[in-house]
Amino acid sequence: MNSMAEHSLRTPVKPVMLGFLGVGWIGRNRMEAILRTPMAEAVAIADPSKEMIKEALRLAPNAEIVGDLDALLSRDLDGVVIATPSALHAEQSIRALEAGVAVFCQKPLGRSATEAAAVVAAARSADRLLGVDLSYRYTQGMQRIRDLIRNGELGSVFAADLVFHNAYGPDKSWFYDKSLSGGGCVIDLGVHLVDMALWCLDFPQVVDTTSTLMKGGQPISGAGDVEDFAVATLTLATGAVIRLACSWRLQAGCDAVIGADFFGTSGGASFRNVGGSFYDLAAYRFHGTSAEELALPPDDWGGRAAADWAARLATGQAYDPSCERLVEVAEIIDEIYRHA
Repeated sequence: MNSMAEHSLRTPVKPVMLGFLGVGWIGRNRMEAILRTPMAEAVAIADPSKEMIKEALRLAPNAEIVGDLDALLSRDLDGVVIATPSALHAEQSIRALEAGVAVFCQKPLGRSATEAAAVVAAARSADRLLGVDLSYRYTQGMQRIRDLIRNGELGSVFAADLVFHNAYGPDKSWFYDKSLSGGGCVIDLGVHLVDMALWCLDFPQVVDTTSTLMKGGQPISGAGDVEDFAVATLTLATGAVIRLACSWRLQAGCDAVIGADFFGTSGGASFRNVGGSFYDLAAYRFHGTSAEELALPPDDWGGRAAADWAARLATGQAYDPSCERLVEVAEIIDEIYRHA
């Protein structure tokens, strides 16, 4: 069982009452993960698509169908799960938190660090639990690598290389409107890379950022352009270097290239997808020229972040100061865009 949720799942609790705002594919996936546990019930669902509502009712046949967030918040809810377009995340999260309702939101929490900070401030003020779907933290592989780093088993980590290349682009038009999405592949995919790196390394201070953003094979030419390829280098106060690369529609010969490599003075570790899969992930520890398996598929990790949030909510957890790290991730994303 995933260690983050293990204690909460063992603790007898009364199920929390949840609303679900947005039940497209990812919203339903997170709903399913939450409802597989005994910790939560789906009270109400809101989505403009009748087709999506129909699919969601297969998971929660007793849930009430309501029109919007206001209607959700008029119900007696403990929490709301938000899986709507990025432009709506911050405003909807703040409204829910101000109504006294805990929030689990899809990434990115906001289109900028300013928006993310406003959501965190609302959670702090309301003393309500805030979670964001940074799902790779919950894979067995990344947790094993983080433990190695935190326990000093890799020595001093001086370099990290992280990539997320997606052979496909988003299928919703709003992703390509920067005013709605906040950016392109960096805020869509790169946010996972920034979070994995900072989370594993215990959120070190970043002292310098350089980046290059491209669209259609050329450097982006205007403030409104949405990048489909990006590389960035983050230099830490220790002198260590993090290199990031992400893209949409890269011709890489497979569906996806996902990886996070960490190199230390006493060894290395690697997290990578298997056979181009978006879902099958493995992790290895390196000693010179030898490799040791840390984690291999299968690993049903996709909904663990949502299930963990529901577990903590069910055991009565209120504001968690660790959510303030979400602002640090958003600040690095802002820096990558600013230095392009």
